[in-house]
Amino acid sequence: MKNNKELRNWLDEFNLNHPLTIAGPCSAETEDQVLKIAHSLKDTKATVFRAGLWKPRTRPGNFEGVGSLGLKWLQKAKQETGMLITTEVANANHVELALKHDIDILWIGARSTVSPFIVQEIAEALKGTNKPVLIKNPVNPDLSLWLGAVERFYSCNIKNLGVIHRGFSTYEKTNYRNNPEWQIAIELQNKFPDLPLILDPSHIAGRRDIIFDLCQTALGLNYDGFMVETHHDPDNAWSDAAQQVTPSSLIKIIKDLKIRKITDHADEYKNNLNNLRTKINLVDTQLLDTLGKRMNIAEEIGVLKKENNVAVLQSKRWNEILEKMISEGKKKDLSEQFILRVYKAIHQESINHQQSIFKQ
Repeated sequence: MKNNKELRNWLDEFNLNHPLTIAGPCSAETEDQVLKIAHSLKDTKATVFRAGLWKPRTRPGNFEGVGSLGLKWLQKAKQETGMLITTEVANANHVELALKHDIDILWIGARSTVSPFIVQEIAEALKGTNKPVLIKNPVNPDLSLWLGAVERFYSCNIKNLGVIHRGFSTYEKTNYRNNPEWQIAIELQNKFPDLPLILDPSHIAGRRDIIFDLCQTALGLNYDGFMVETHHDPDNAWSDAAQQVTPSSLIKIIKDLKIRKITDHADEYKNNLNNLRTKINLVDTQLLDTLGKRMNIAEEIGVLKKENNVAVLQSKRWNEILEKMISEGKKKDLSEQFILRVYKAIHQESINHQQSIFKQ
């Protein structure tokens, strides 16, 4: 599979003057709930109405969706509002039912993308379809696995494809439900710049208060749209209540987003510059996160040193670190002078943190 302009034909055919917006509840709960939310989105910039019918939960015992019953609700929502409809499919049976009910767009969930066996089964069931298929990133941060899923669909003569960036699981506690790991999506974008890239800020955030910031960051990285979980009463939603927004909140988010339009060469330059600066901002944030983690470890070492009456400064260890980092830096085209300045500052900050432990 190679990048080509035709990959985005299905999206261009929508003739949108704004990012594609897919909105609707995490789960279809009742017919009334589906129709109420769909009608509240009818006259917004949301082009596609989403609702999960089959919910592959991490652990059993949680609400796992209404199943095929909800397909007729989605059809009714489309008839009454004119919106396109989409849902997740996780096996060949789901595909058969979704196609039978003329679901416009299908998406493949993160728990399906991790398994080439599941992906192949779904791809073969959809073989030759003209319906757009959107593939979410796998739960774990593996670009090859994500691209492999896309390629399996492409090999089954499914050409209307896109990807959804929904973040990645991590054992570490972070500000997100699923770490965005923007660099993985950026690398995918570099390999396939014409493959439509959609952000799922709801699953990255896990909470509604940072949905806007994630969407704005995505726009700065030239994403093509968003899939935002939207519920008329999110606090009482049957699944993922904390990450869903109200239709009125979604309208405000879309209204407040700064969308850069390219009209001439100067605008293209500015857009590319802003794109690169956004990437630098993301790397800078990662640098600070990493430095913060390093200082936390330094403090743990300080506690051990204090308990064992060991001096803060260990010259032999410091020289070993410096020698190793200078060597590693050269491999990355970083000068020895630069490495010395950076690591002397890091070392001094580590000493300061450990000394604060000794003073306690």
